Amino acid sequence: MASVVEYKGLKAGYYCGYCESREGKASCEYFEGQTSFQCGYCKNNFGMWAHSMTVQDYQDLIDRGWRSSEDTLRRVLSFYRVGSEDEIRSSVWAANAFIHRAISLTQNTQTHSSWLTDSTIVHTLCFLEDGFRSGKYVYKPVMNQTCCPQYTIRCHPLQFQPSKSHKKVLKKMLKFLAKGEIPKGNCEDEPMDSTMEDAVDGDFALMNKLDIKCDLKTLSSDLKGSIESEEKEKEKSLKKEGSKELIHPQAIEEKLGSGEPSHSIKVHIGPKPGKGADLSKPPCRKAKEMRKERKRLKLMQQDSAGAFEGFQAQRQPVCLLPKAKSNQPKSLEDLIFESLPENASHKLEVRVVRSSPPSPQFKATFQESYQVYKRYQMIIHKDPPDKPTVSQSEFTRFLCNSPLEAEHPANGPECGYGSFHQQYWLDGKIIAVGVIDILPYCVSSVYLYYDPDFSFLSLGVYSALREIAFTRQLHEKTSQLSYYYMGFYIHSCPKMRYKGQYRPSDLLCPETYVWVPIEQCLPSLDNSKYCRFNQDPQAEDEGRSKELDRLRVFHRRSAMPYGVYKNHQEDPSEEAVVLEYANLVGQKCSERMLLFRH
Repeated sequence: MASVVEYKGLKAGYYCGYCESREGKASCEYFEGQTSFQCGYCKNNFGMWAHSMTVQDYQDLIDRGWRSSEDTLRRVLSFYRVGSEDEIRSSVWAANAFIHRAISLTQNTQTHSSWLTDSTIVHTLCFLEDGFRSGKYVYKPVMNQTCCPQYTIRCHPLQFQPSKSHKKVLKKMLKFLAKGEIPKGNCEDEPMDSTMEDAVDGDFALMNKLDIKCDLKTLSSDLKGSIESEEKEKEKSLKKEGSKELIHPQAIEEKLGSGEPSHSIKVHIGPKPGKGADLSKPPCRKAKEMRKERKRLKLMQQDSAGAFEGFQAQRQPVCLLPKAKSNQPKSLEDLIFESLPENASHKLEVRVVRSSPPSPQFKATFQESYQVYKRYQMIIHKDPPDKPTVSQSEFTRFLCNSPLEAEHPANGPECGYGSFHQQYWLDGKIIAVGVIDILPYCVSSVYLYYDPDFSFLSLGVYSALREIAFTRQLHEKTSQLSYYYMGFYIHSCPKMRYKGQYRPSDLLCPETYVWVPIEQCLPSLDNSKYCRFNQDPQAEDEGRSKELDRLRVFHRRSAMPYGVYKNHQEDPSEEAVVLEYANLVGQKCSERMLLFRH
């Protein structure tokens, strides 16, 4: 089994979906009847059509900055709304007729994009006739040219600790499930959205000391308060004494000169404040007692449980100490799977079903899942009902069809590798679906759609936390599967920075393809949209193509090395295109994947 891809080269796009910039030389999407080009993903990128792909090849591609997108036929339907989409896709013959009509329209109409003049659809048709699936478009942004550089981001689930706002979302879900509580206010959020305050809360090195510090702070303030109150009382007493005329200084001198003992001098001093049964004031404490308290605090600060117990064994007074809390925060699983009362208001269940090839469970729930997607597109993204993105066929191609081959190795997860839907069932009804790919080293998040009626549950954040927990679960069986990929991090777009709140996480260097902790990248990104994260100026791309002749080509129904294929080619530009492709996918993928050539 080998991956089969068709390299499409550089595509440039107008009207960035992130910053609404109109930078670019050509359009990759143009909607008939509108005055602007639109592209949220494919502006300024290298693209290729993946007819079939192994999970290992895709894993290696995303580790070089590639990402899958919806298939190209979806864009064609955005240009040309001719006939019924289901009829167009009902057979290869109908697709062929549709393609010829689209090309004819391109030749006769100046207002349409020239994108259709390339041979993408024709090549796709040939592969369909040969039995290949429709596949998906895979793209890699041109980082130093695009207006909004997109950096691949991955999270470390094994070291992940939920932040304050993450815990709030999980508690909100538990309260809803247990008591049916619905929070007040507008809680709608984008997928995986989170508050920007978590950038500070994400410093998990301090999380383990959080609870103990709270106790120490309380105890320290009590001690300080008692000491300060005593000092204040003394100062008050001195002031009061200074204001009273207790005895004249001359009388004292006379008594001292007469040789009488000084103790016979009667000094009229009032009672000291703080003594007696004044319950409104703190009791007096001996210095010895306060030293013991300081020592106890020091032992707690050092988190020496044995020393603290030994201190108690010596029968030192402990009545003033509150019960010490554990210095270990709750794990993500503890927060997600906290036990609910027997009479809980709601029941939530998460099911993972294979979407490609579709499993029986996926087929049985397809219509219900599609209806959630349809409502999501119409209400959250404001798509009209007649827009192609809302149709069932587009839902199938966009989020169900996948070029990834299903694999079930013995050392892999029980569900296998490939493309899946993670369905969230509330009281027997689907309320959200997370589209994910399970790959050899990671769970890759693709998309999320949910029922808008449940926006108050912050399902974007909740589903991301569940996917992180799911990755940790898969790691128990498959030790090398230890990362959670969240797609692209776009620092230049404030709305897209939320992915940086899931820490610890890394960004992929766009030049050397090494992973760098996001904390090291953010200062550079604040100064420049495009950055090389690898600080070694001599470092190069170790995975670049070094032996072009070993690249594999699929030509005239035969697989062969490029060294054999080029002997039959007379086009001088052919080698430049193949070399560009090889450098983008890397040496390993170029030797495994089959590059389709005419």
